[in-house]
Amino acid sequence: MSPLAVLRHHYPVHPALWCRRIGSLLLPFTLLAALPGVARSGTLPEVRPQAEGHYLETSDGRPFFWLGDTAWALVHGTTRVEASYYLRTRAGQGFTVIQVVALGQTPRGGMRPFVDDDPARPVDGYFDRLVEIVDEAAANGLYVALVPCWGARLTVKPGTGLFRLDNLPVARGYGRYLGTRLHGRTNVVWMLGGDTPAKLDPALPGVYPQDKLIAAGFSADADWRPIWREMAAGIAEGAGGSPVFLYHPEGAGSSSPALHGEDWLAINGLQSGHSEHDATSSWEWIHRDFALVPAKPSLDLEPNYEDHPVDPWPRWNPASGYFRDHDVRKQSYRSVFAGACGITYGHHAVWGFVGEHNDVMNHADRDWIDGLFRPGGRQMVFLRRLIESRPFFARISDPAMVDNPSPAPAMHIEACRDREGSYAFVYFPESAQEATIDLAPLGEGTLHAWWCDPRTGFPHDLGAVPGGTRRKFKSPSYGPDWVLVLDRADANYAAPGQVPAGASAR
Repeated sequence: MSPLAVLRHHYPVHPALWCRRIGSLLLPFTLLAALPGVARSGTLPEVRPQAEGHYLETSDGRPFFWLGDTAWALVHGTTRVEASYYLRTRAGQGFTVIQVVALGQTPRGGMRPFVDDDPARPVDGYFDRLVEIVDEAAANGLYVALVPCWGARLTVKPGTGLFRLDNLPVARGYGRYLGTRLHGRTNVVWMLGGDTPAKLDPALPGVYPQDKLIAAGFSADADWRPIWREMAAGIAEGAGGSPVFLYHPEGAGSSSPALHGEDWLAINGLQSGHSEHDATSSWEWIHRDFALVPAKPSLDLEPNYEDHPVDPWPRWNPASGYFRDHDVRKQSYRSVFAGACGITYGHHAVWGFVGEHNDVMNHADRDWIDGLFRPGGRQMVFLRRLIESRPFFARISDPAMVDNPSPAPAMHIEACRDREGSYAFVYFPESAQEATIDLAPLGEGTLHAWWCDPRTGFPHDLGAVPGGTRRKFKSPSYGPDWVLVLDRADANYAAPGQVPAGASAR
């Protein structure tokens, strides 16, 4: 039996199965109704960088936590019923952004995006489907981070690809068309790139992905930034206003070295990717980006996907296993506490909608509907709620609060607090893990301490702790991971994570 046949045998995707699953999984939709920040119809306020530059807000001044999901193949890989089910589910689980590719494979029905594959001749019917998805996302309170063109369309080999340095007006024209089609859709942010570098660094010819692209025939100093500039300019012309742009690089790394100085770039994107367990210290990239001038938000747009095989290139060793929910939480909490404006979650079966219609890719071990309800994805809302339950824009990373925070990457402890010292969050990646915490940044008064469970969001009250000293804490013996929450008693905060998403933290 083929791998796909085995998968379909164990995880059939059938309307009757959907009905059973929907009936037993009503919690996400109950949650949707309970979130005051979620709109179910109408126009959403635009998202933009907040004045101080490190975090995001809506145009009506409310904090915005980017809780993304990689739904790259949503346009070409789903039917209308499937797309609606996906959008309602992710909205109900507390996600705020879905990351979608405009130009993917040929969608259901066989309609192609361009006449004769000519990007100067778009097919309106193809892009009608994209507009429908954007509008339905808005009706579910979701923003869409839209990738106009996956980067491989530029970097196949020299002289090929839809958009090239020798046809810059075509890139601008396509951007203008796409911006015009989505004019007035305030729930769209624009994600350029798509798993590709914006330029190569000639000082690093043997480092991935430069080695791969040089082997494909590109020069060691190849530079695709002129194409992205033209596409961004065209989108702005079509969409009007001030579109928000970010960039999704090829892992592992950040867009900042190549693009931070670009006027069109509003948000730096990272990709920590799917290599070995704990091999990527994404928090260090966030620290670096946070210190850049001018200040721009940054976040990891593709950390390890839940249920993704560990380091499957060029050939996967099954003994390496899969990334599971603990791996997802470790990357997510540590990068957010380091100063990211949010985090993107991904599930390996969901991004390509593996199931009845789409083949297994890269050793996926389940179908996409099962993937929607995996533990890591369901737990992401607890991180969002935790961040939203304390002053949002004053959050800063403070690694100096922890003695020896990185005995090893797997054991790295990340700490953050607000500038006024009214609270601190400290992420312990393992159970029964000891660390000495400097409480001086929180003042001399009494503190209220909690152990917050990232699997359930439940806060365990530790009571009063004297401030102003160095104190040893040990995470609970089960878990494995925990968040230590330290509040100044005179701040009178509610229990961590308990203020409803979208409500004021104070």
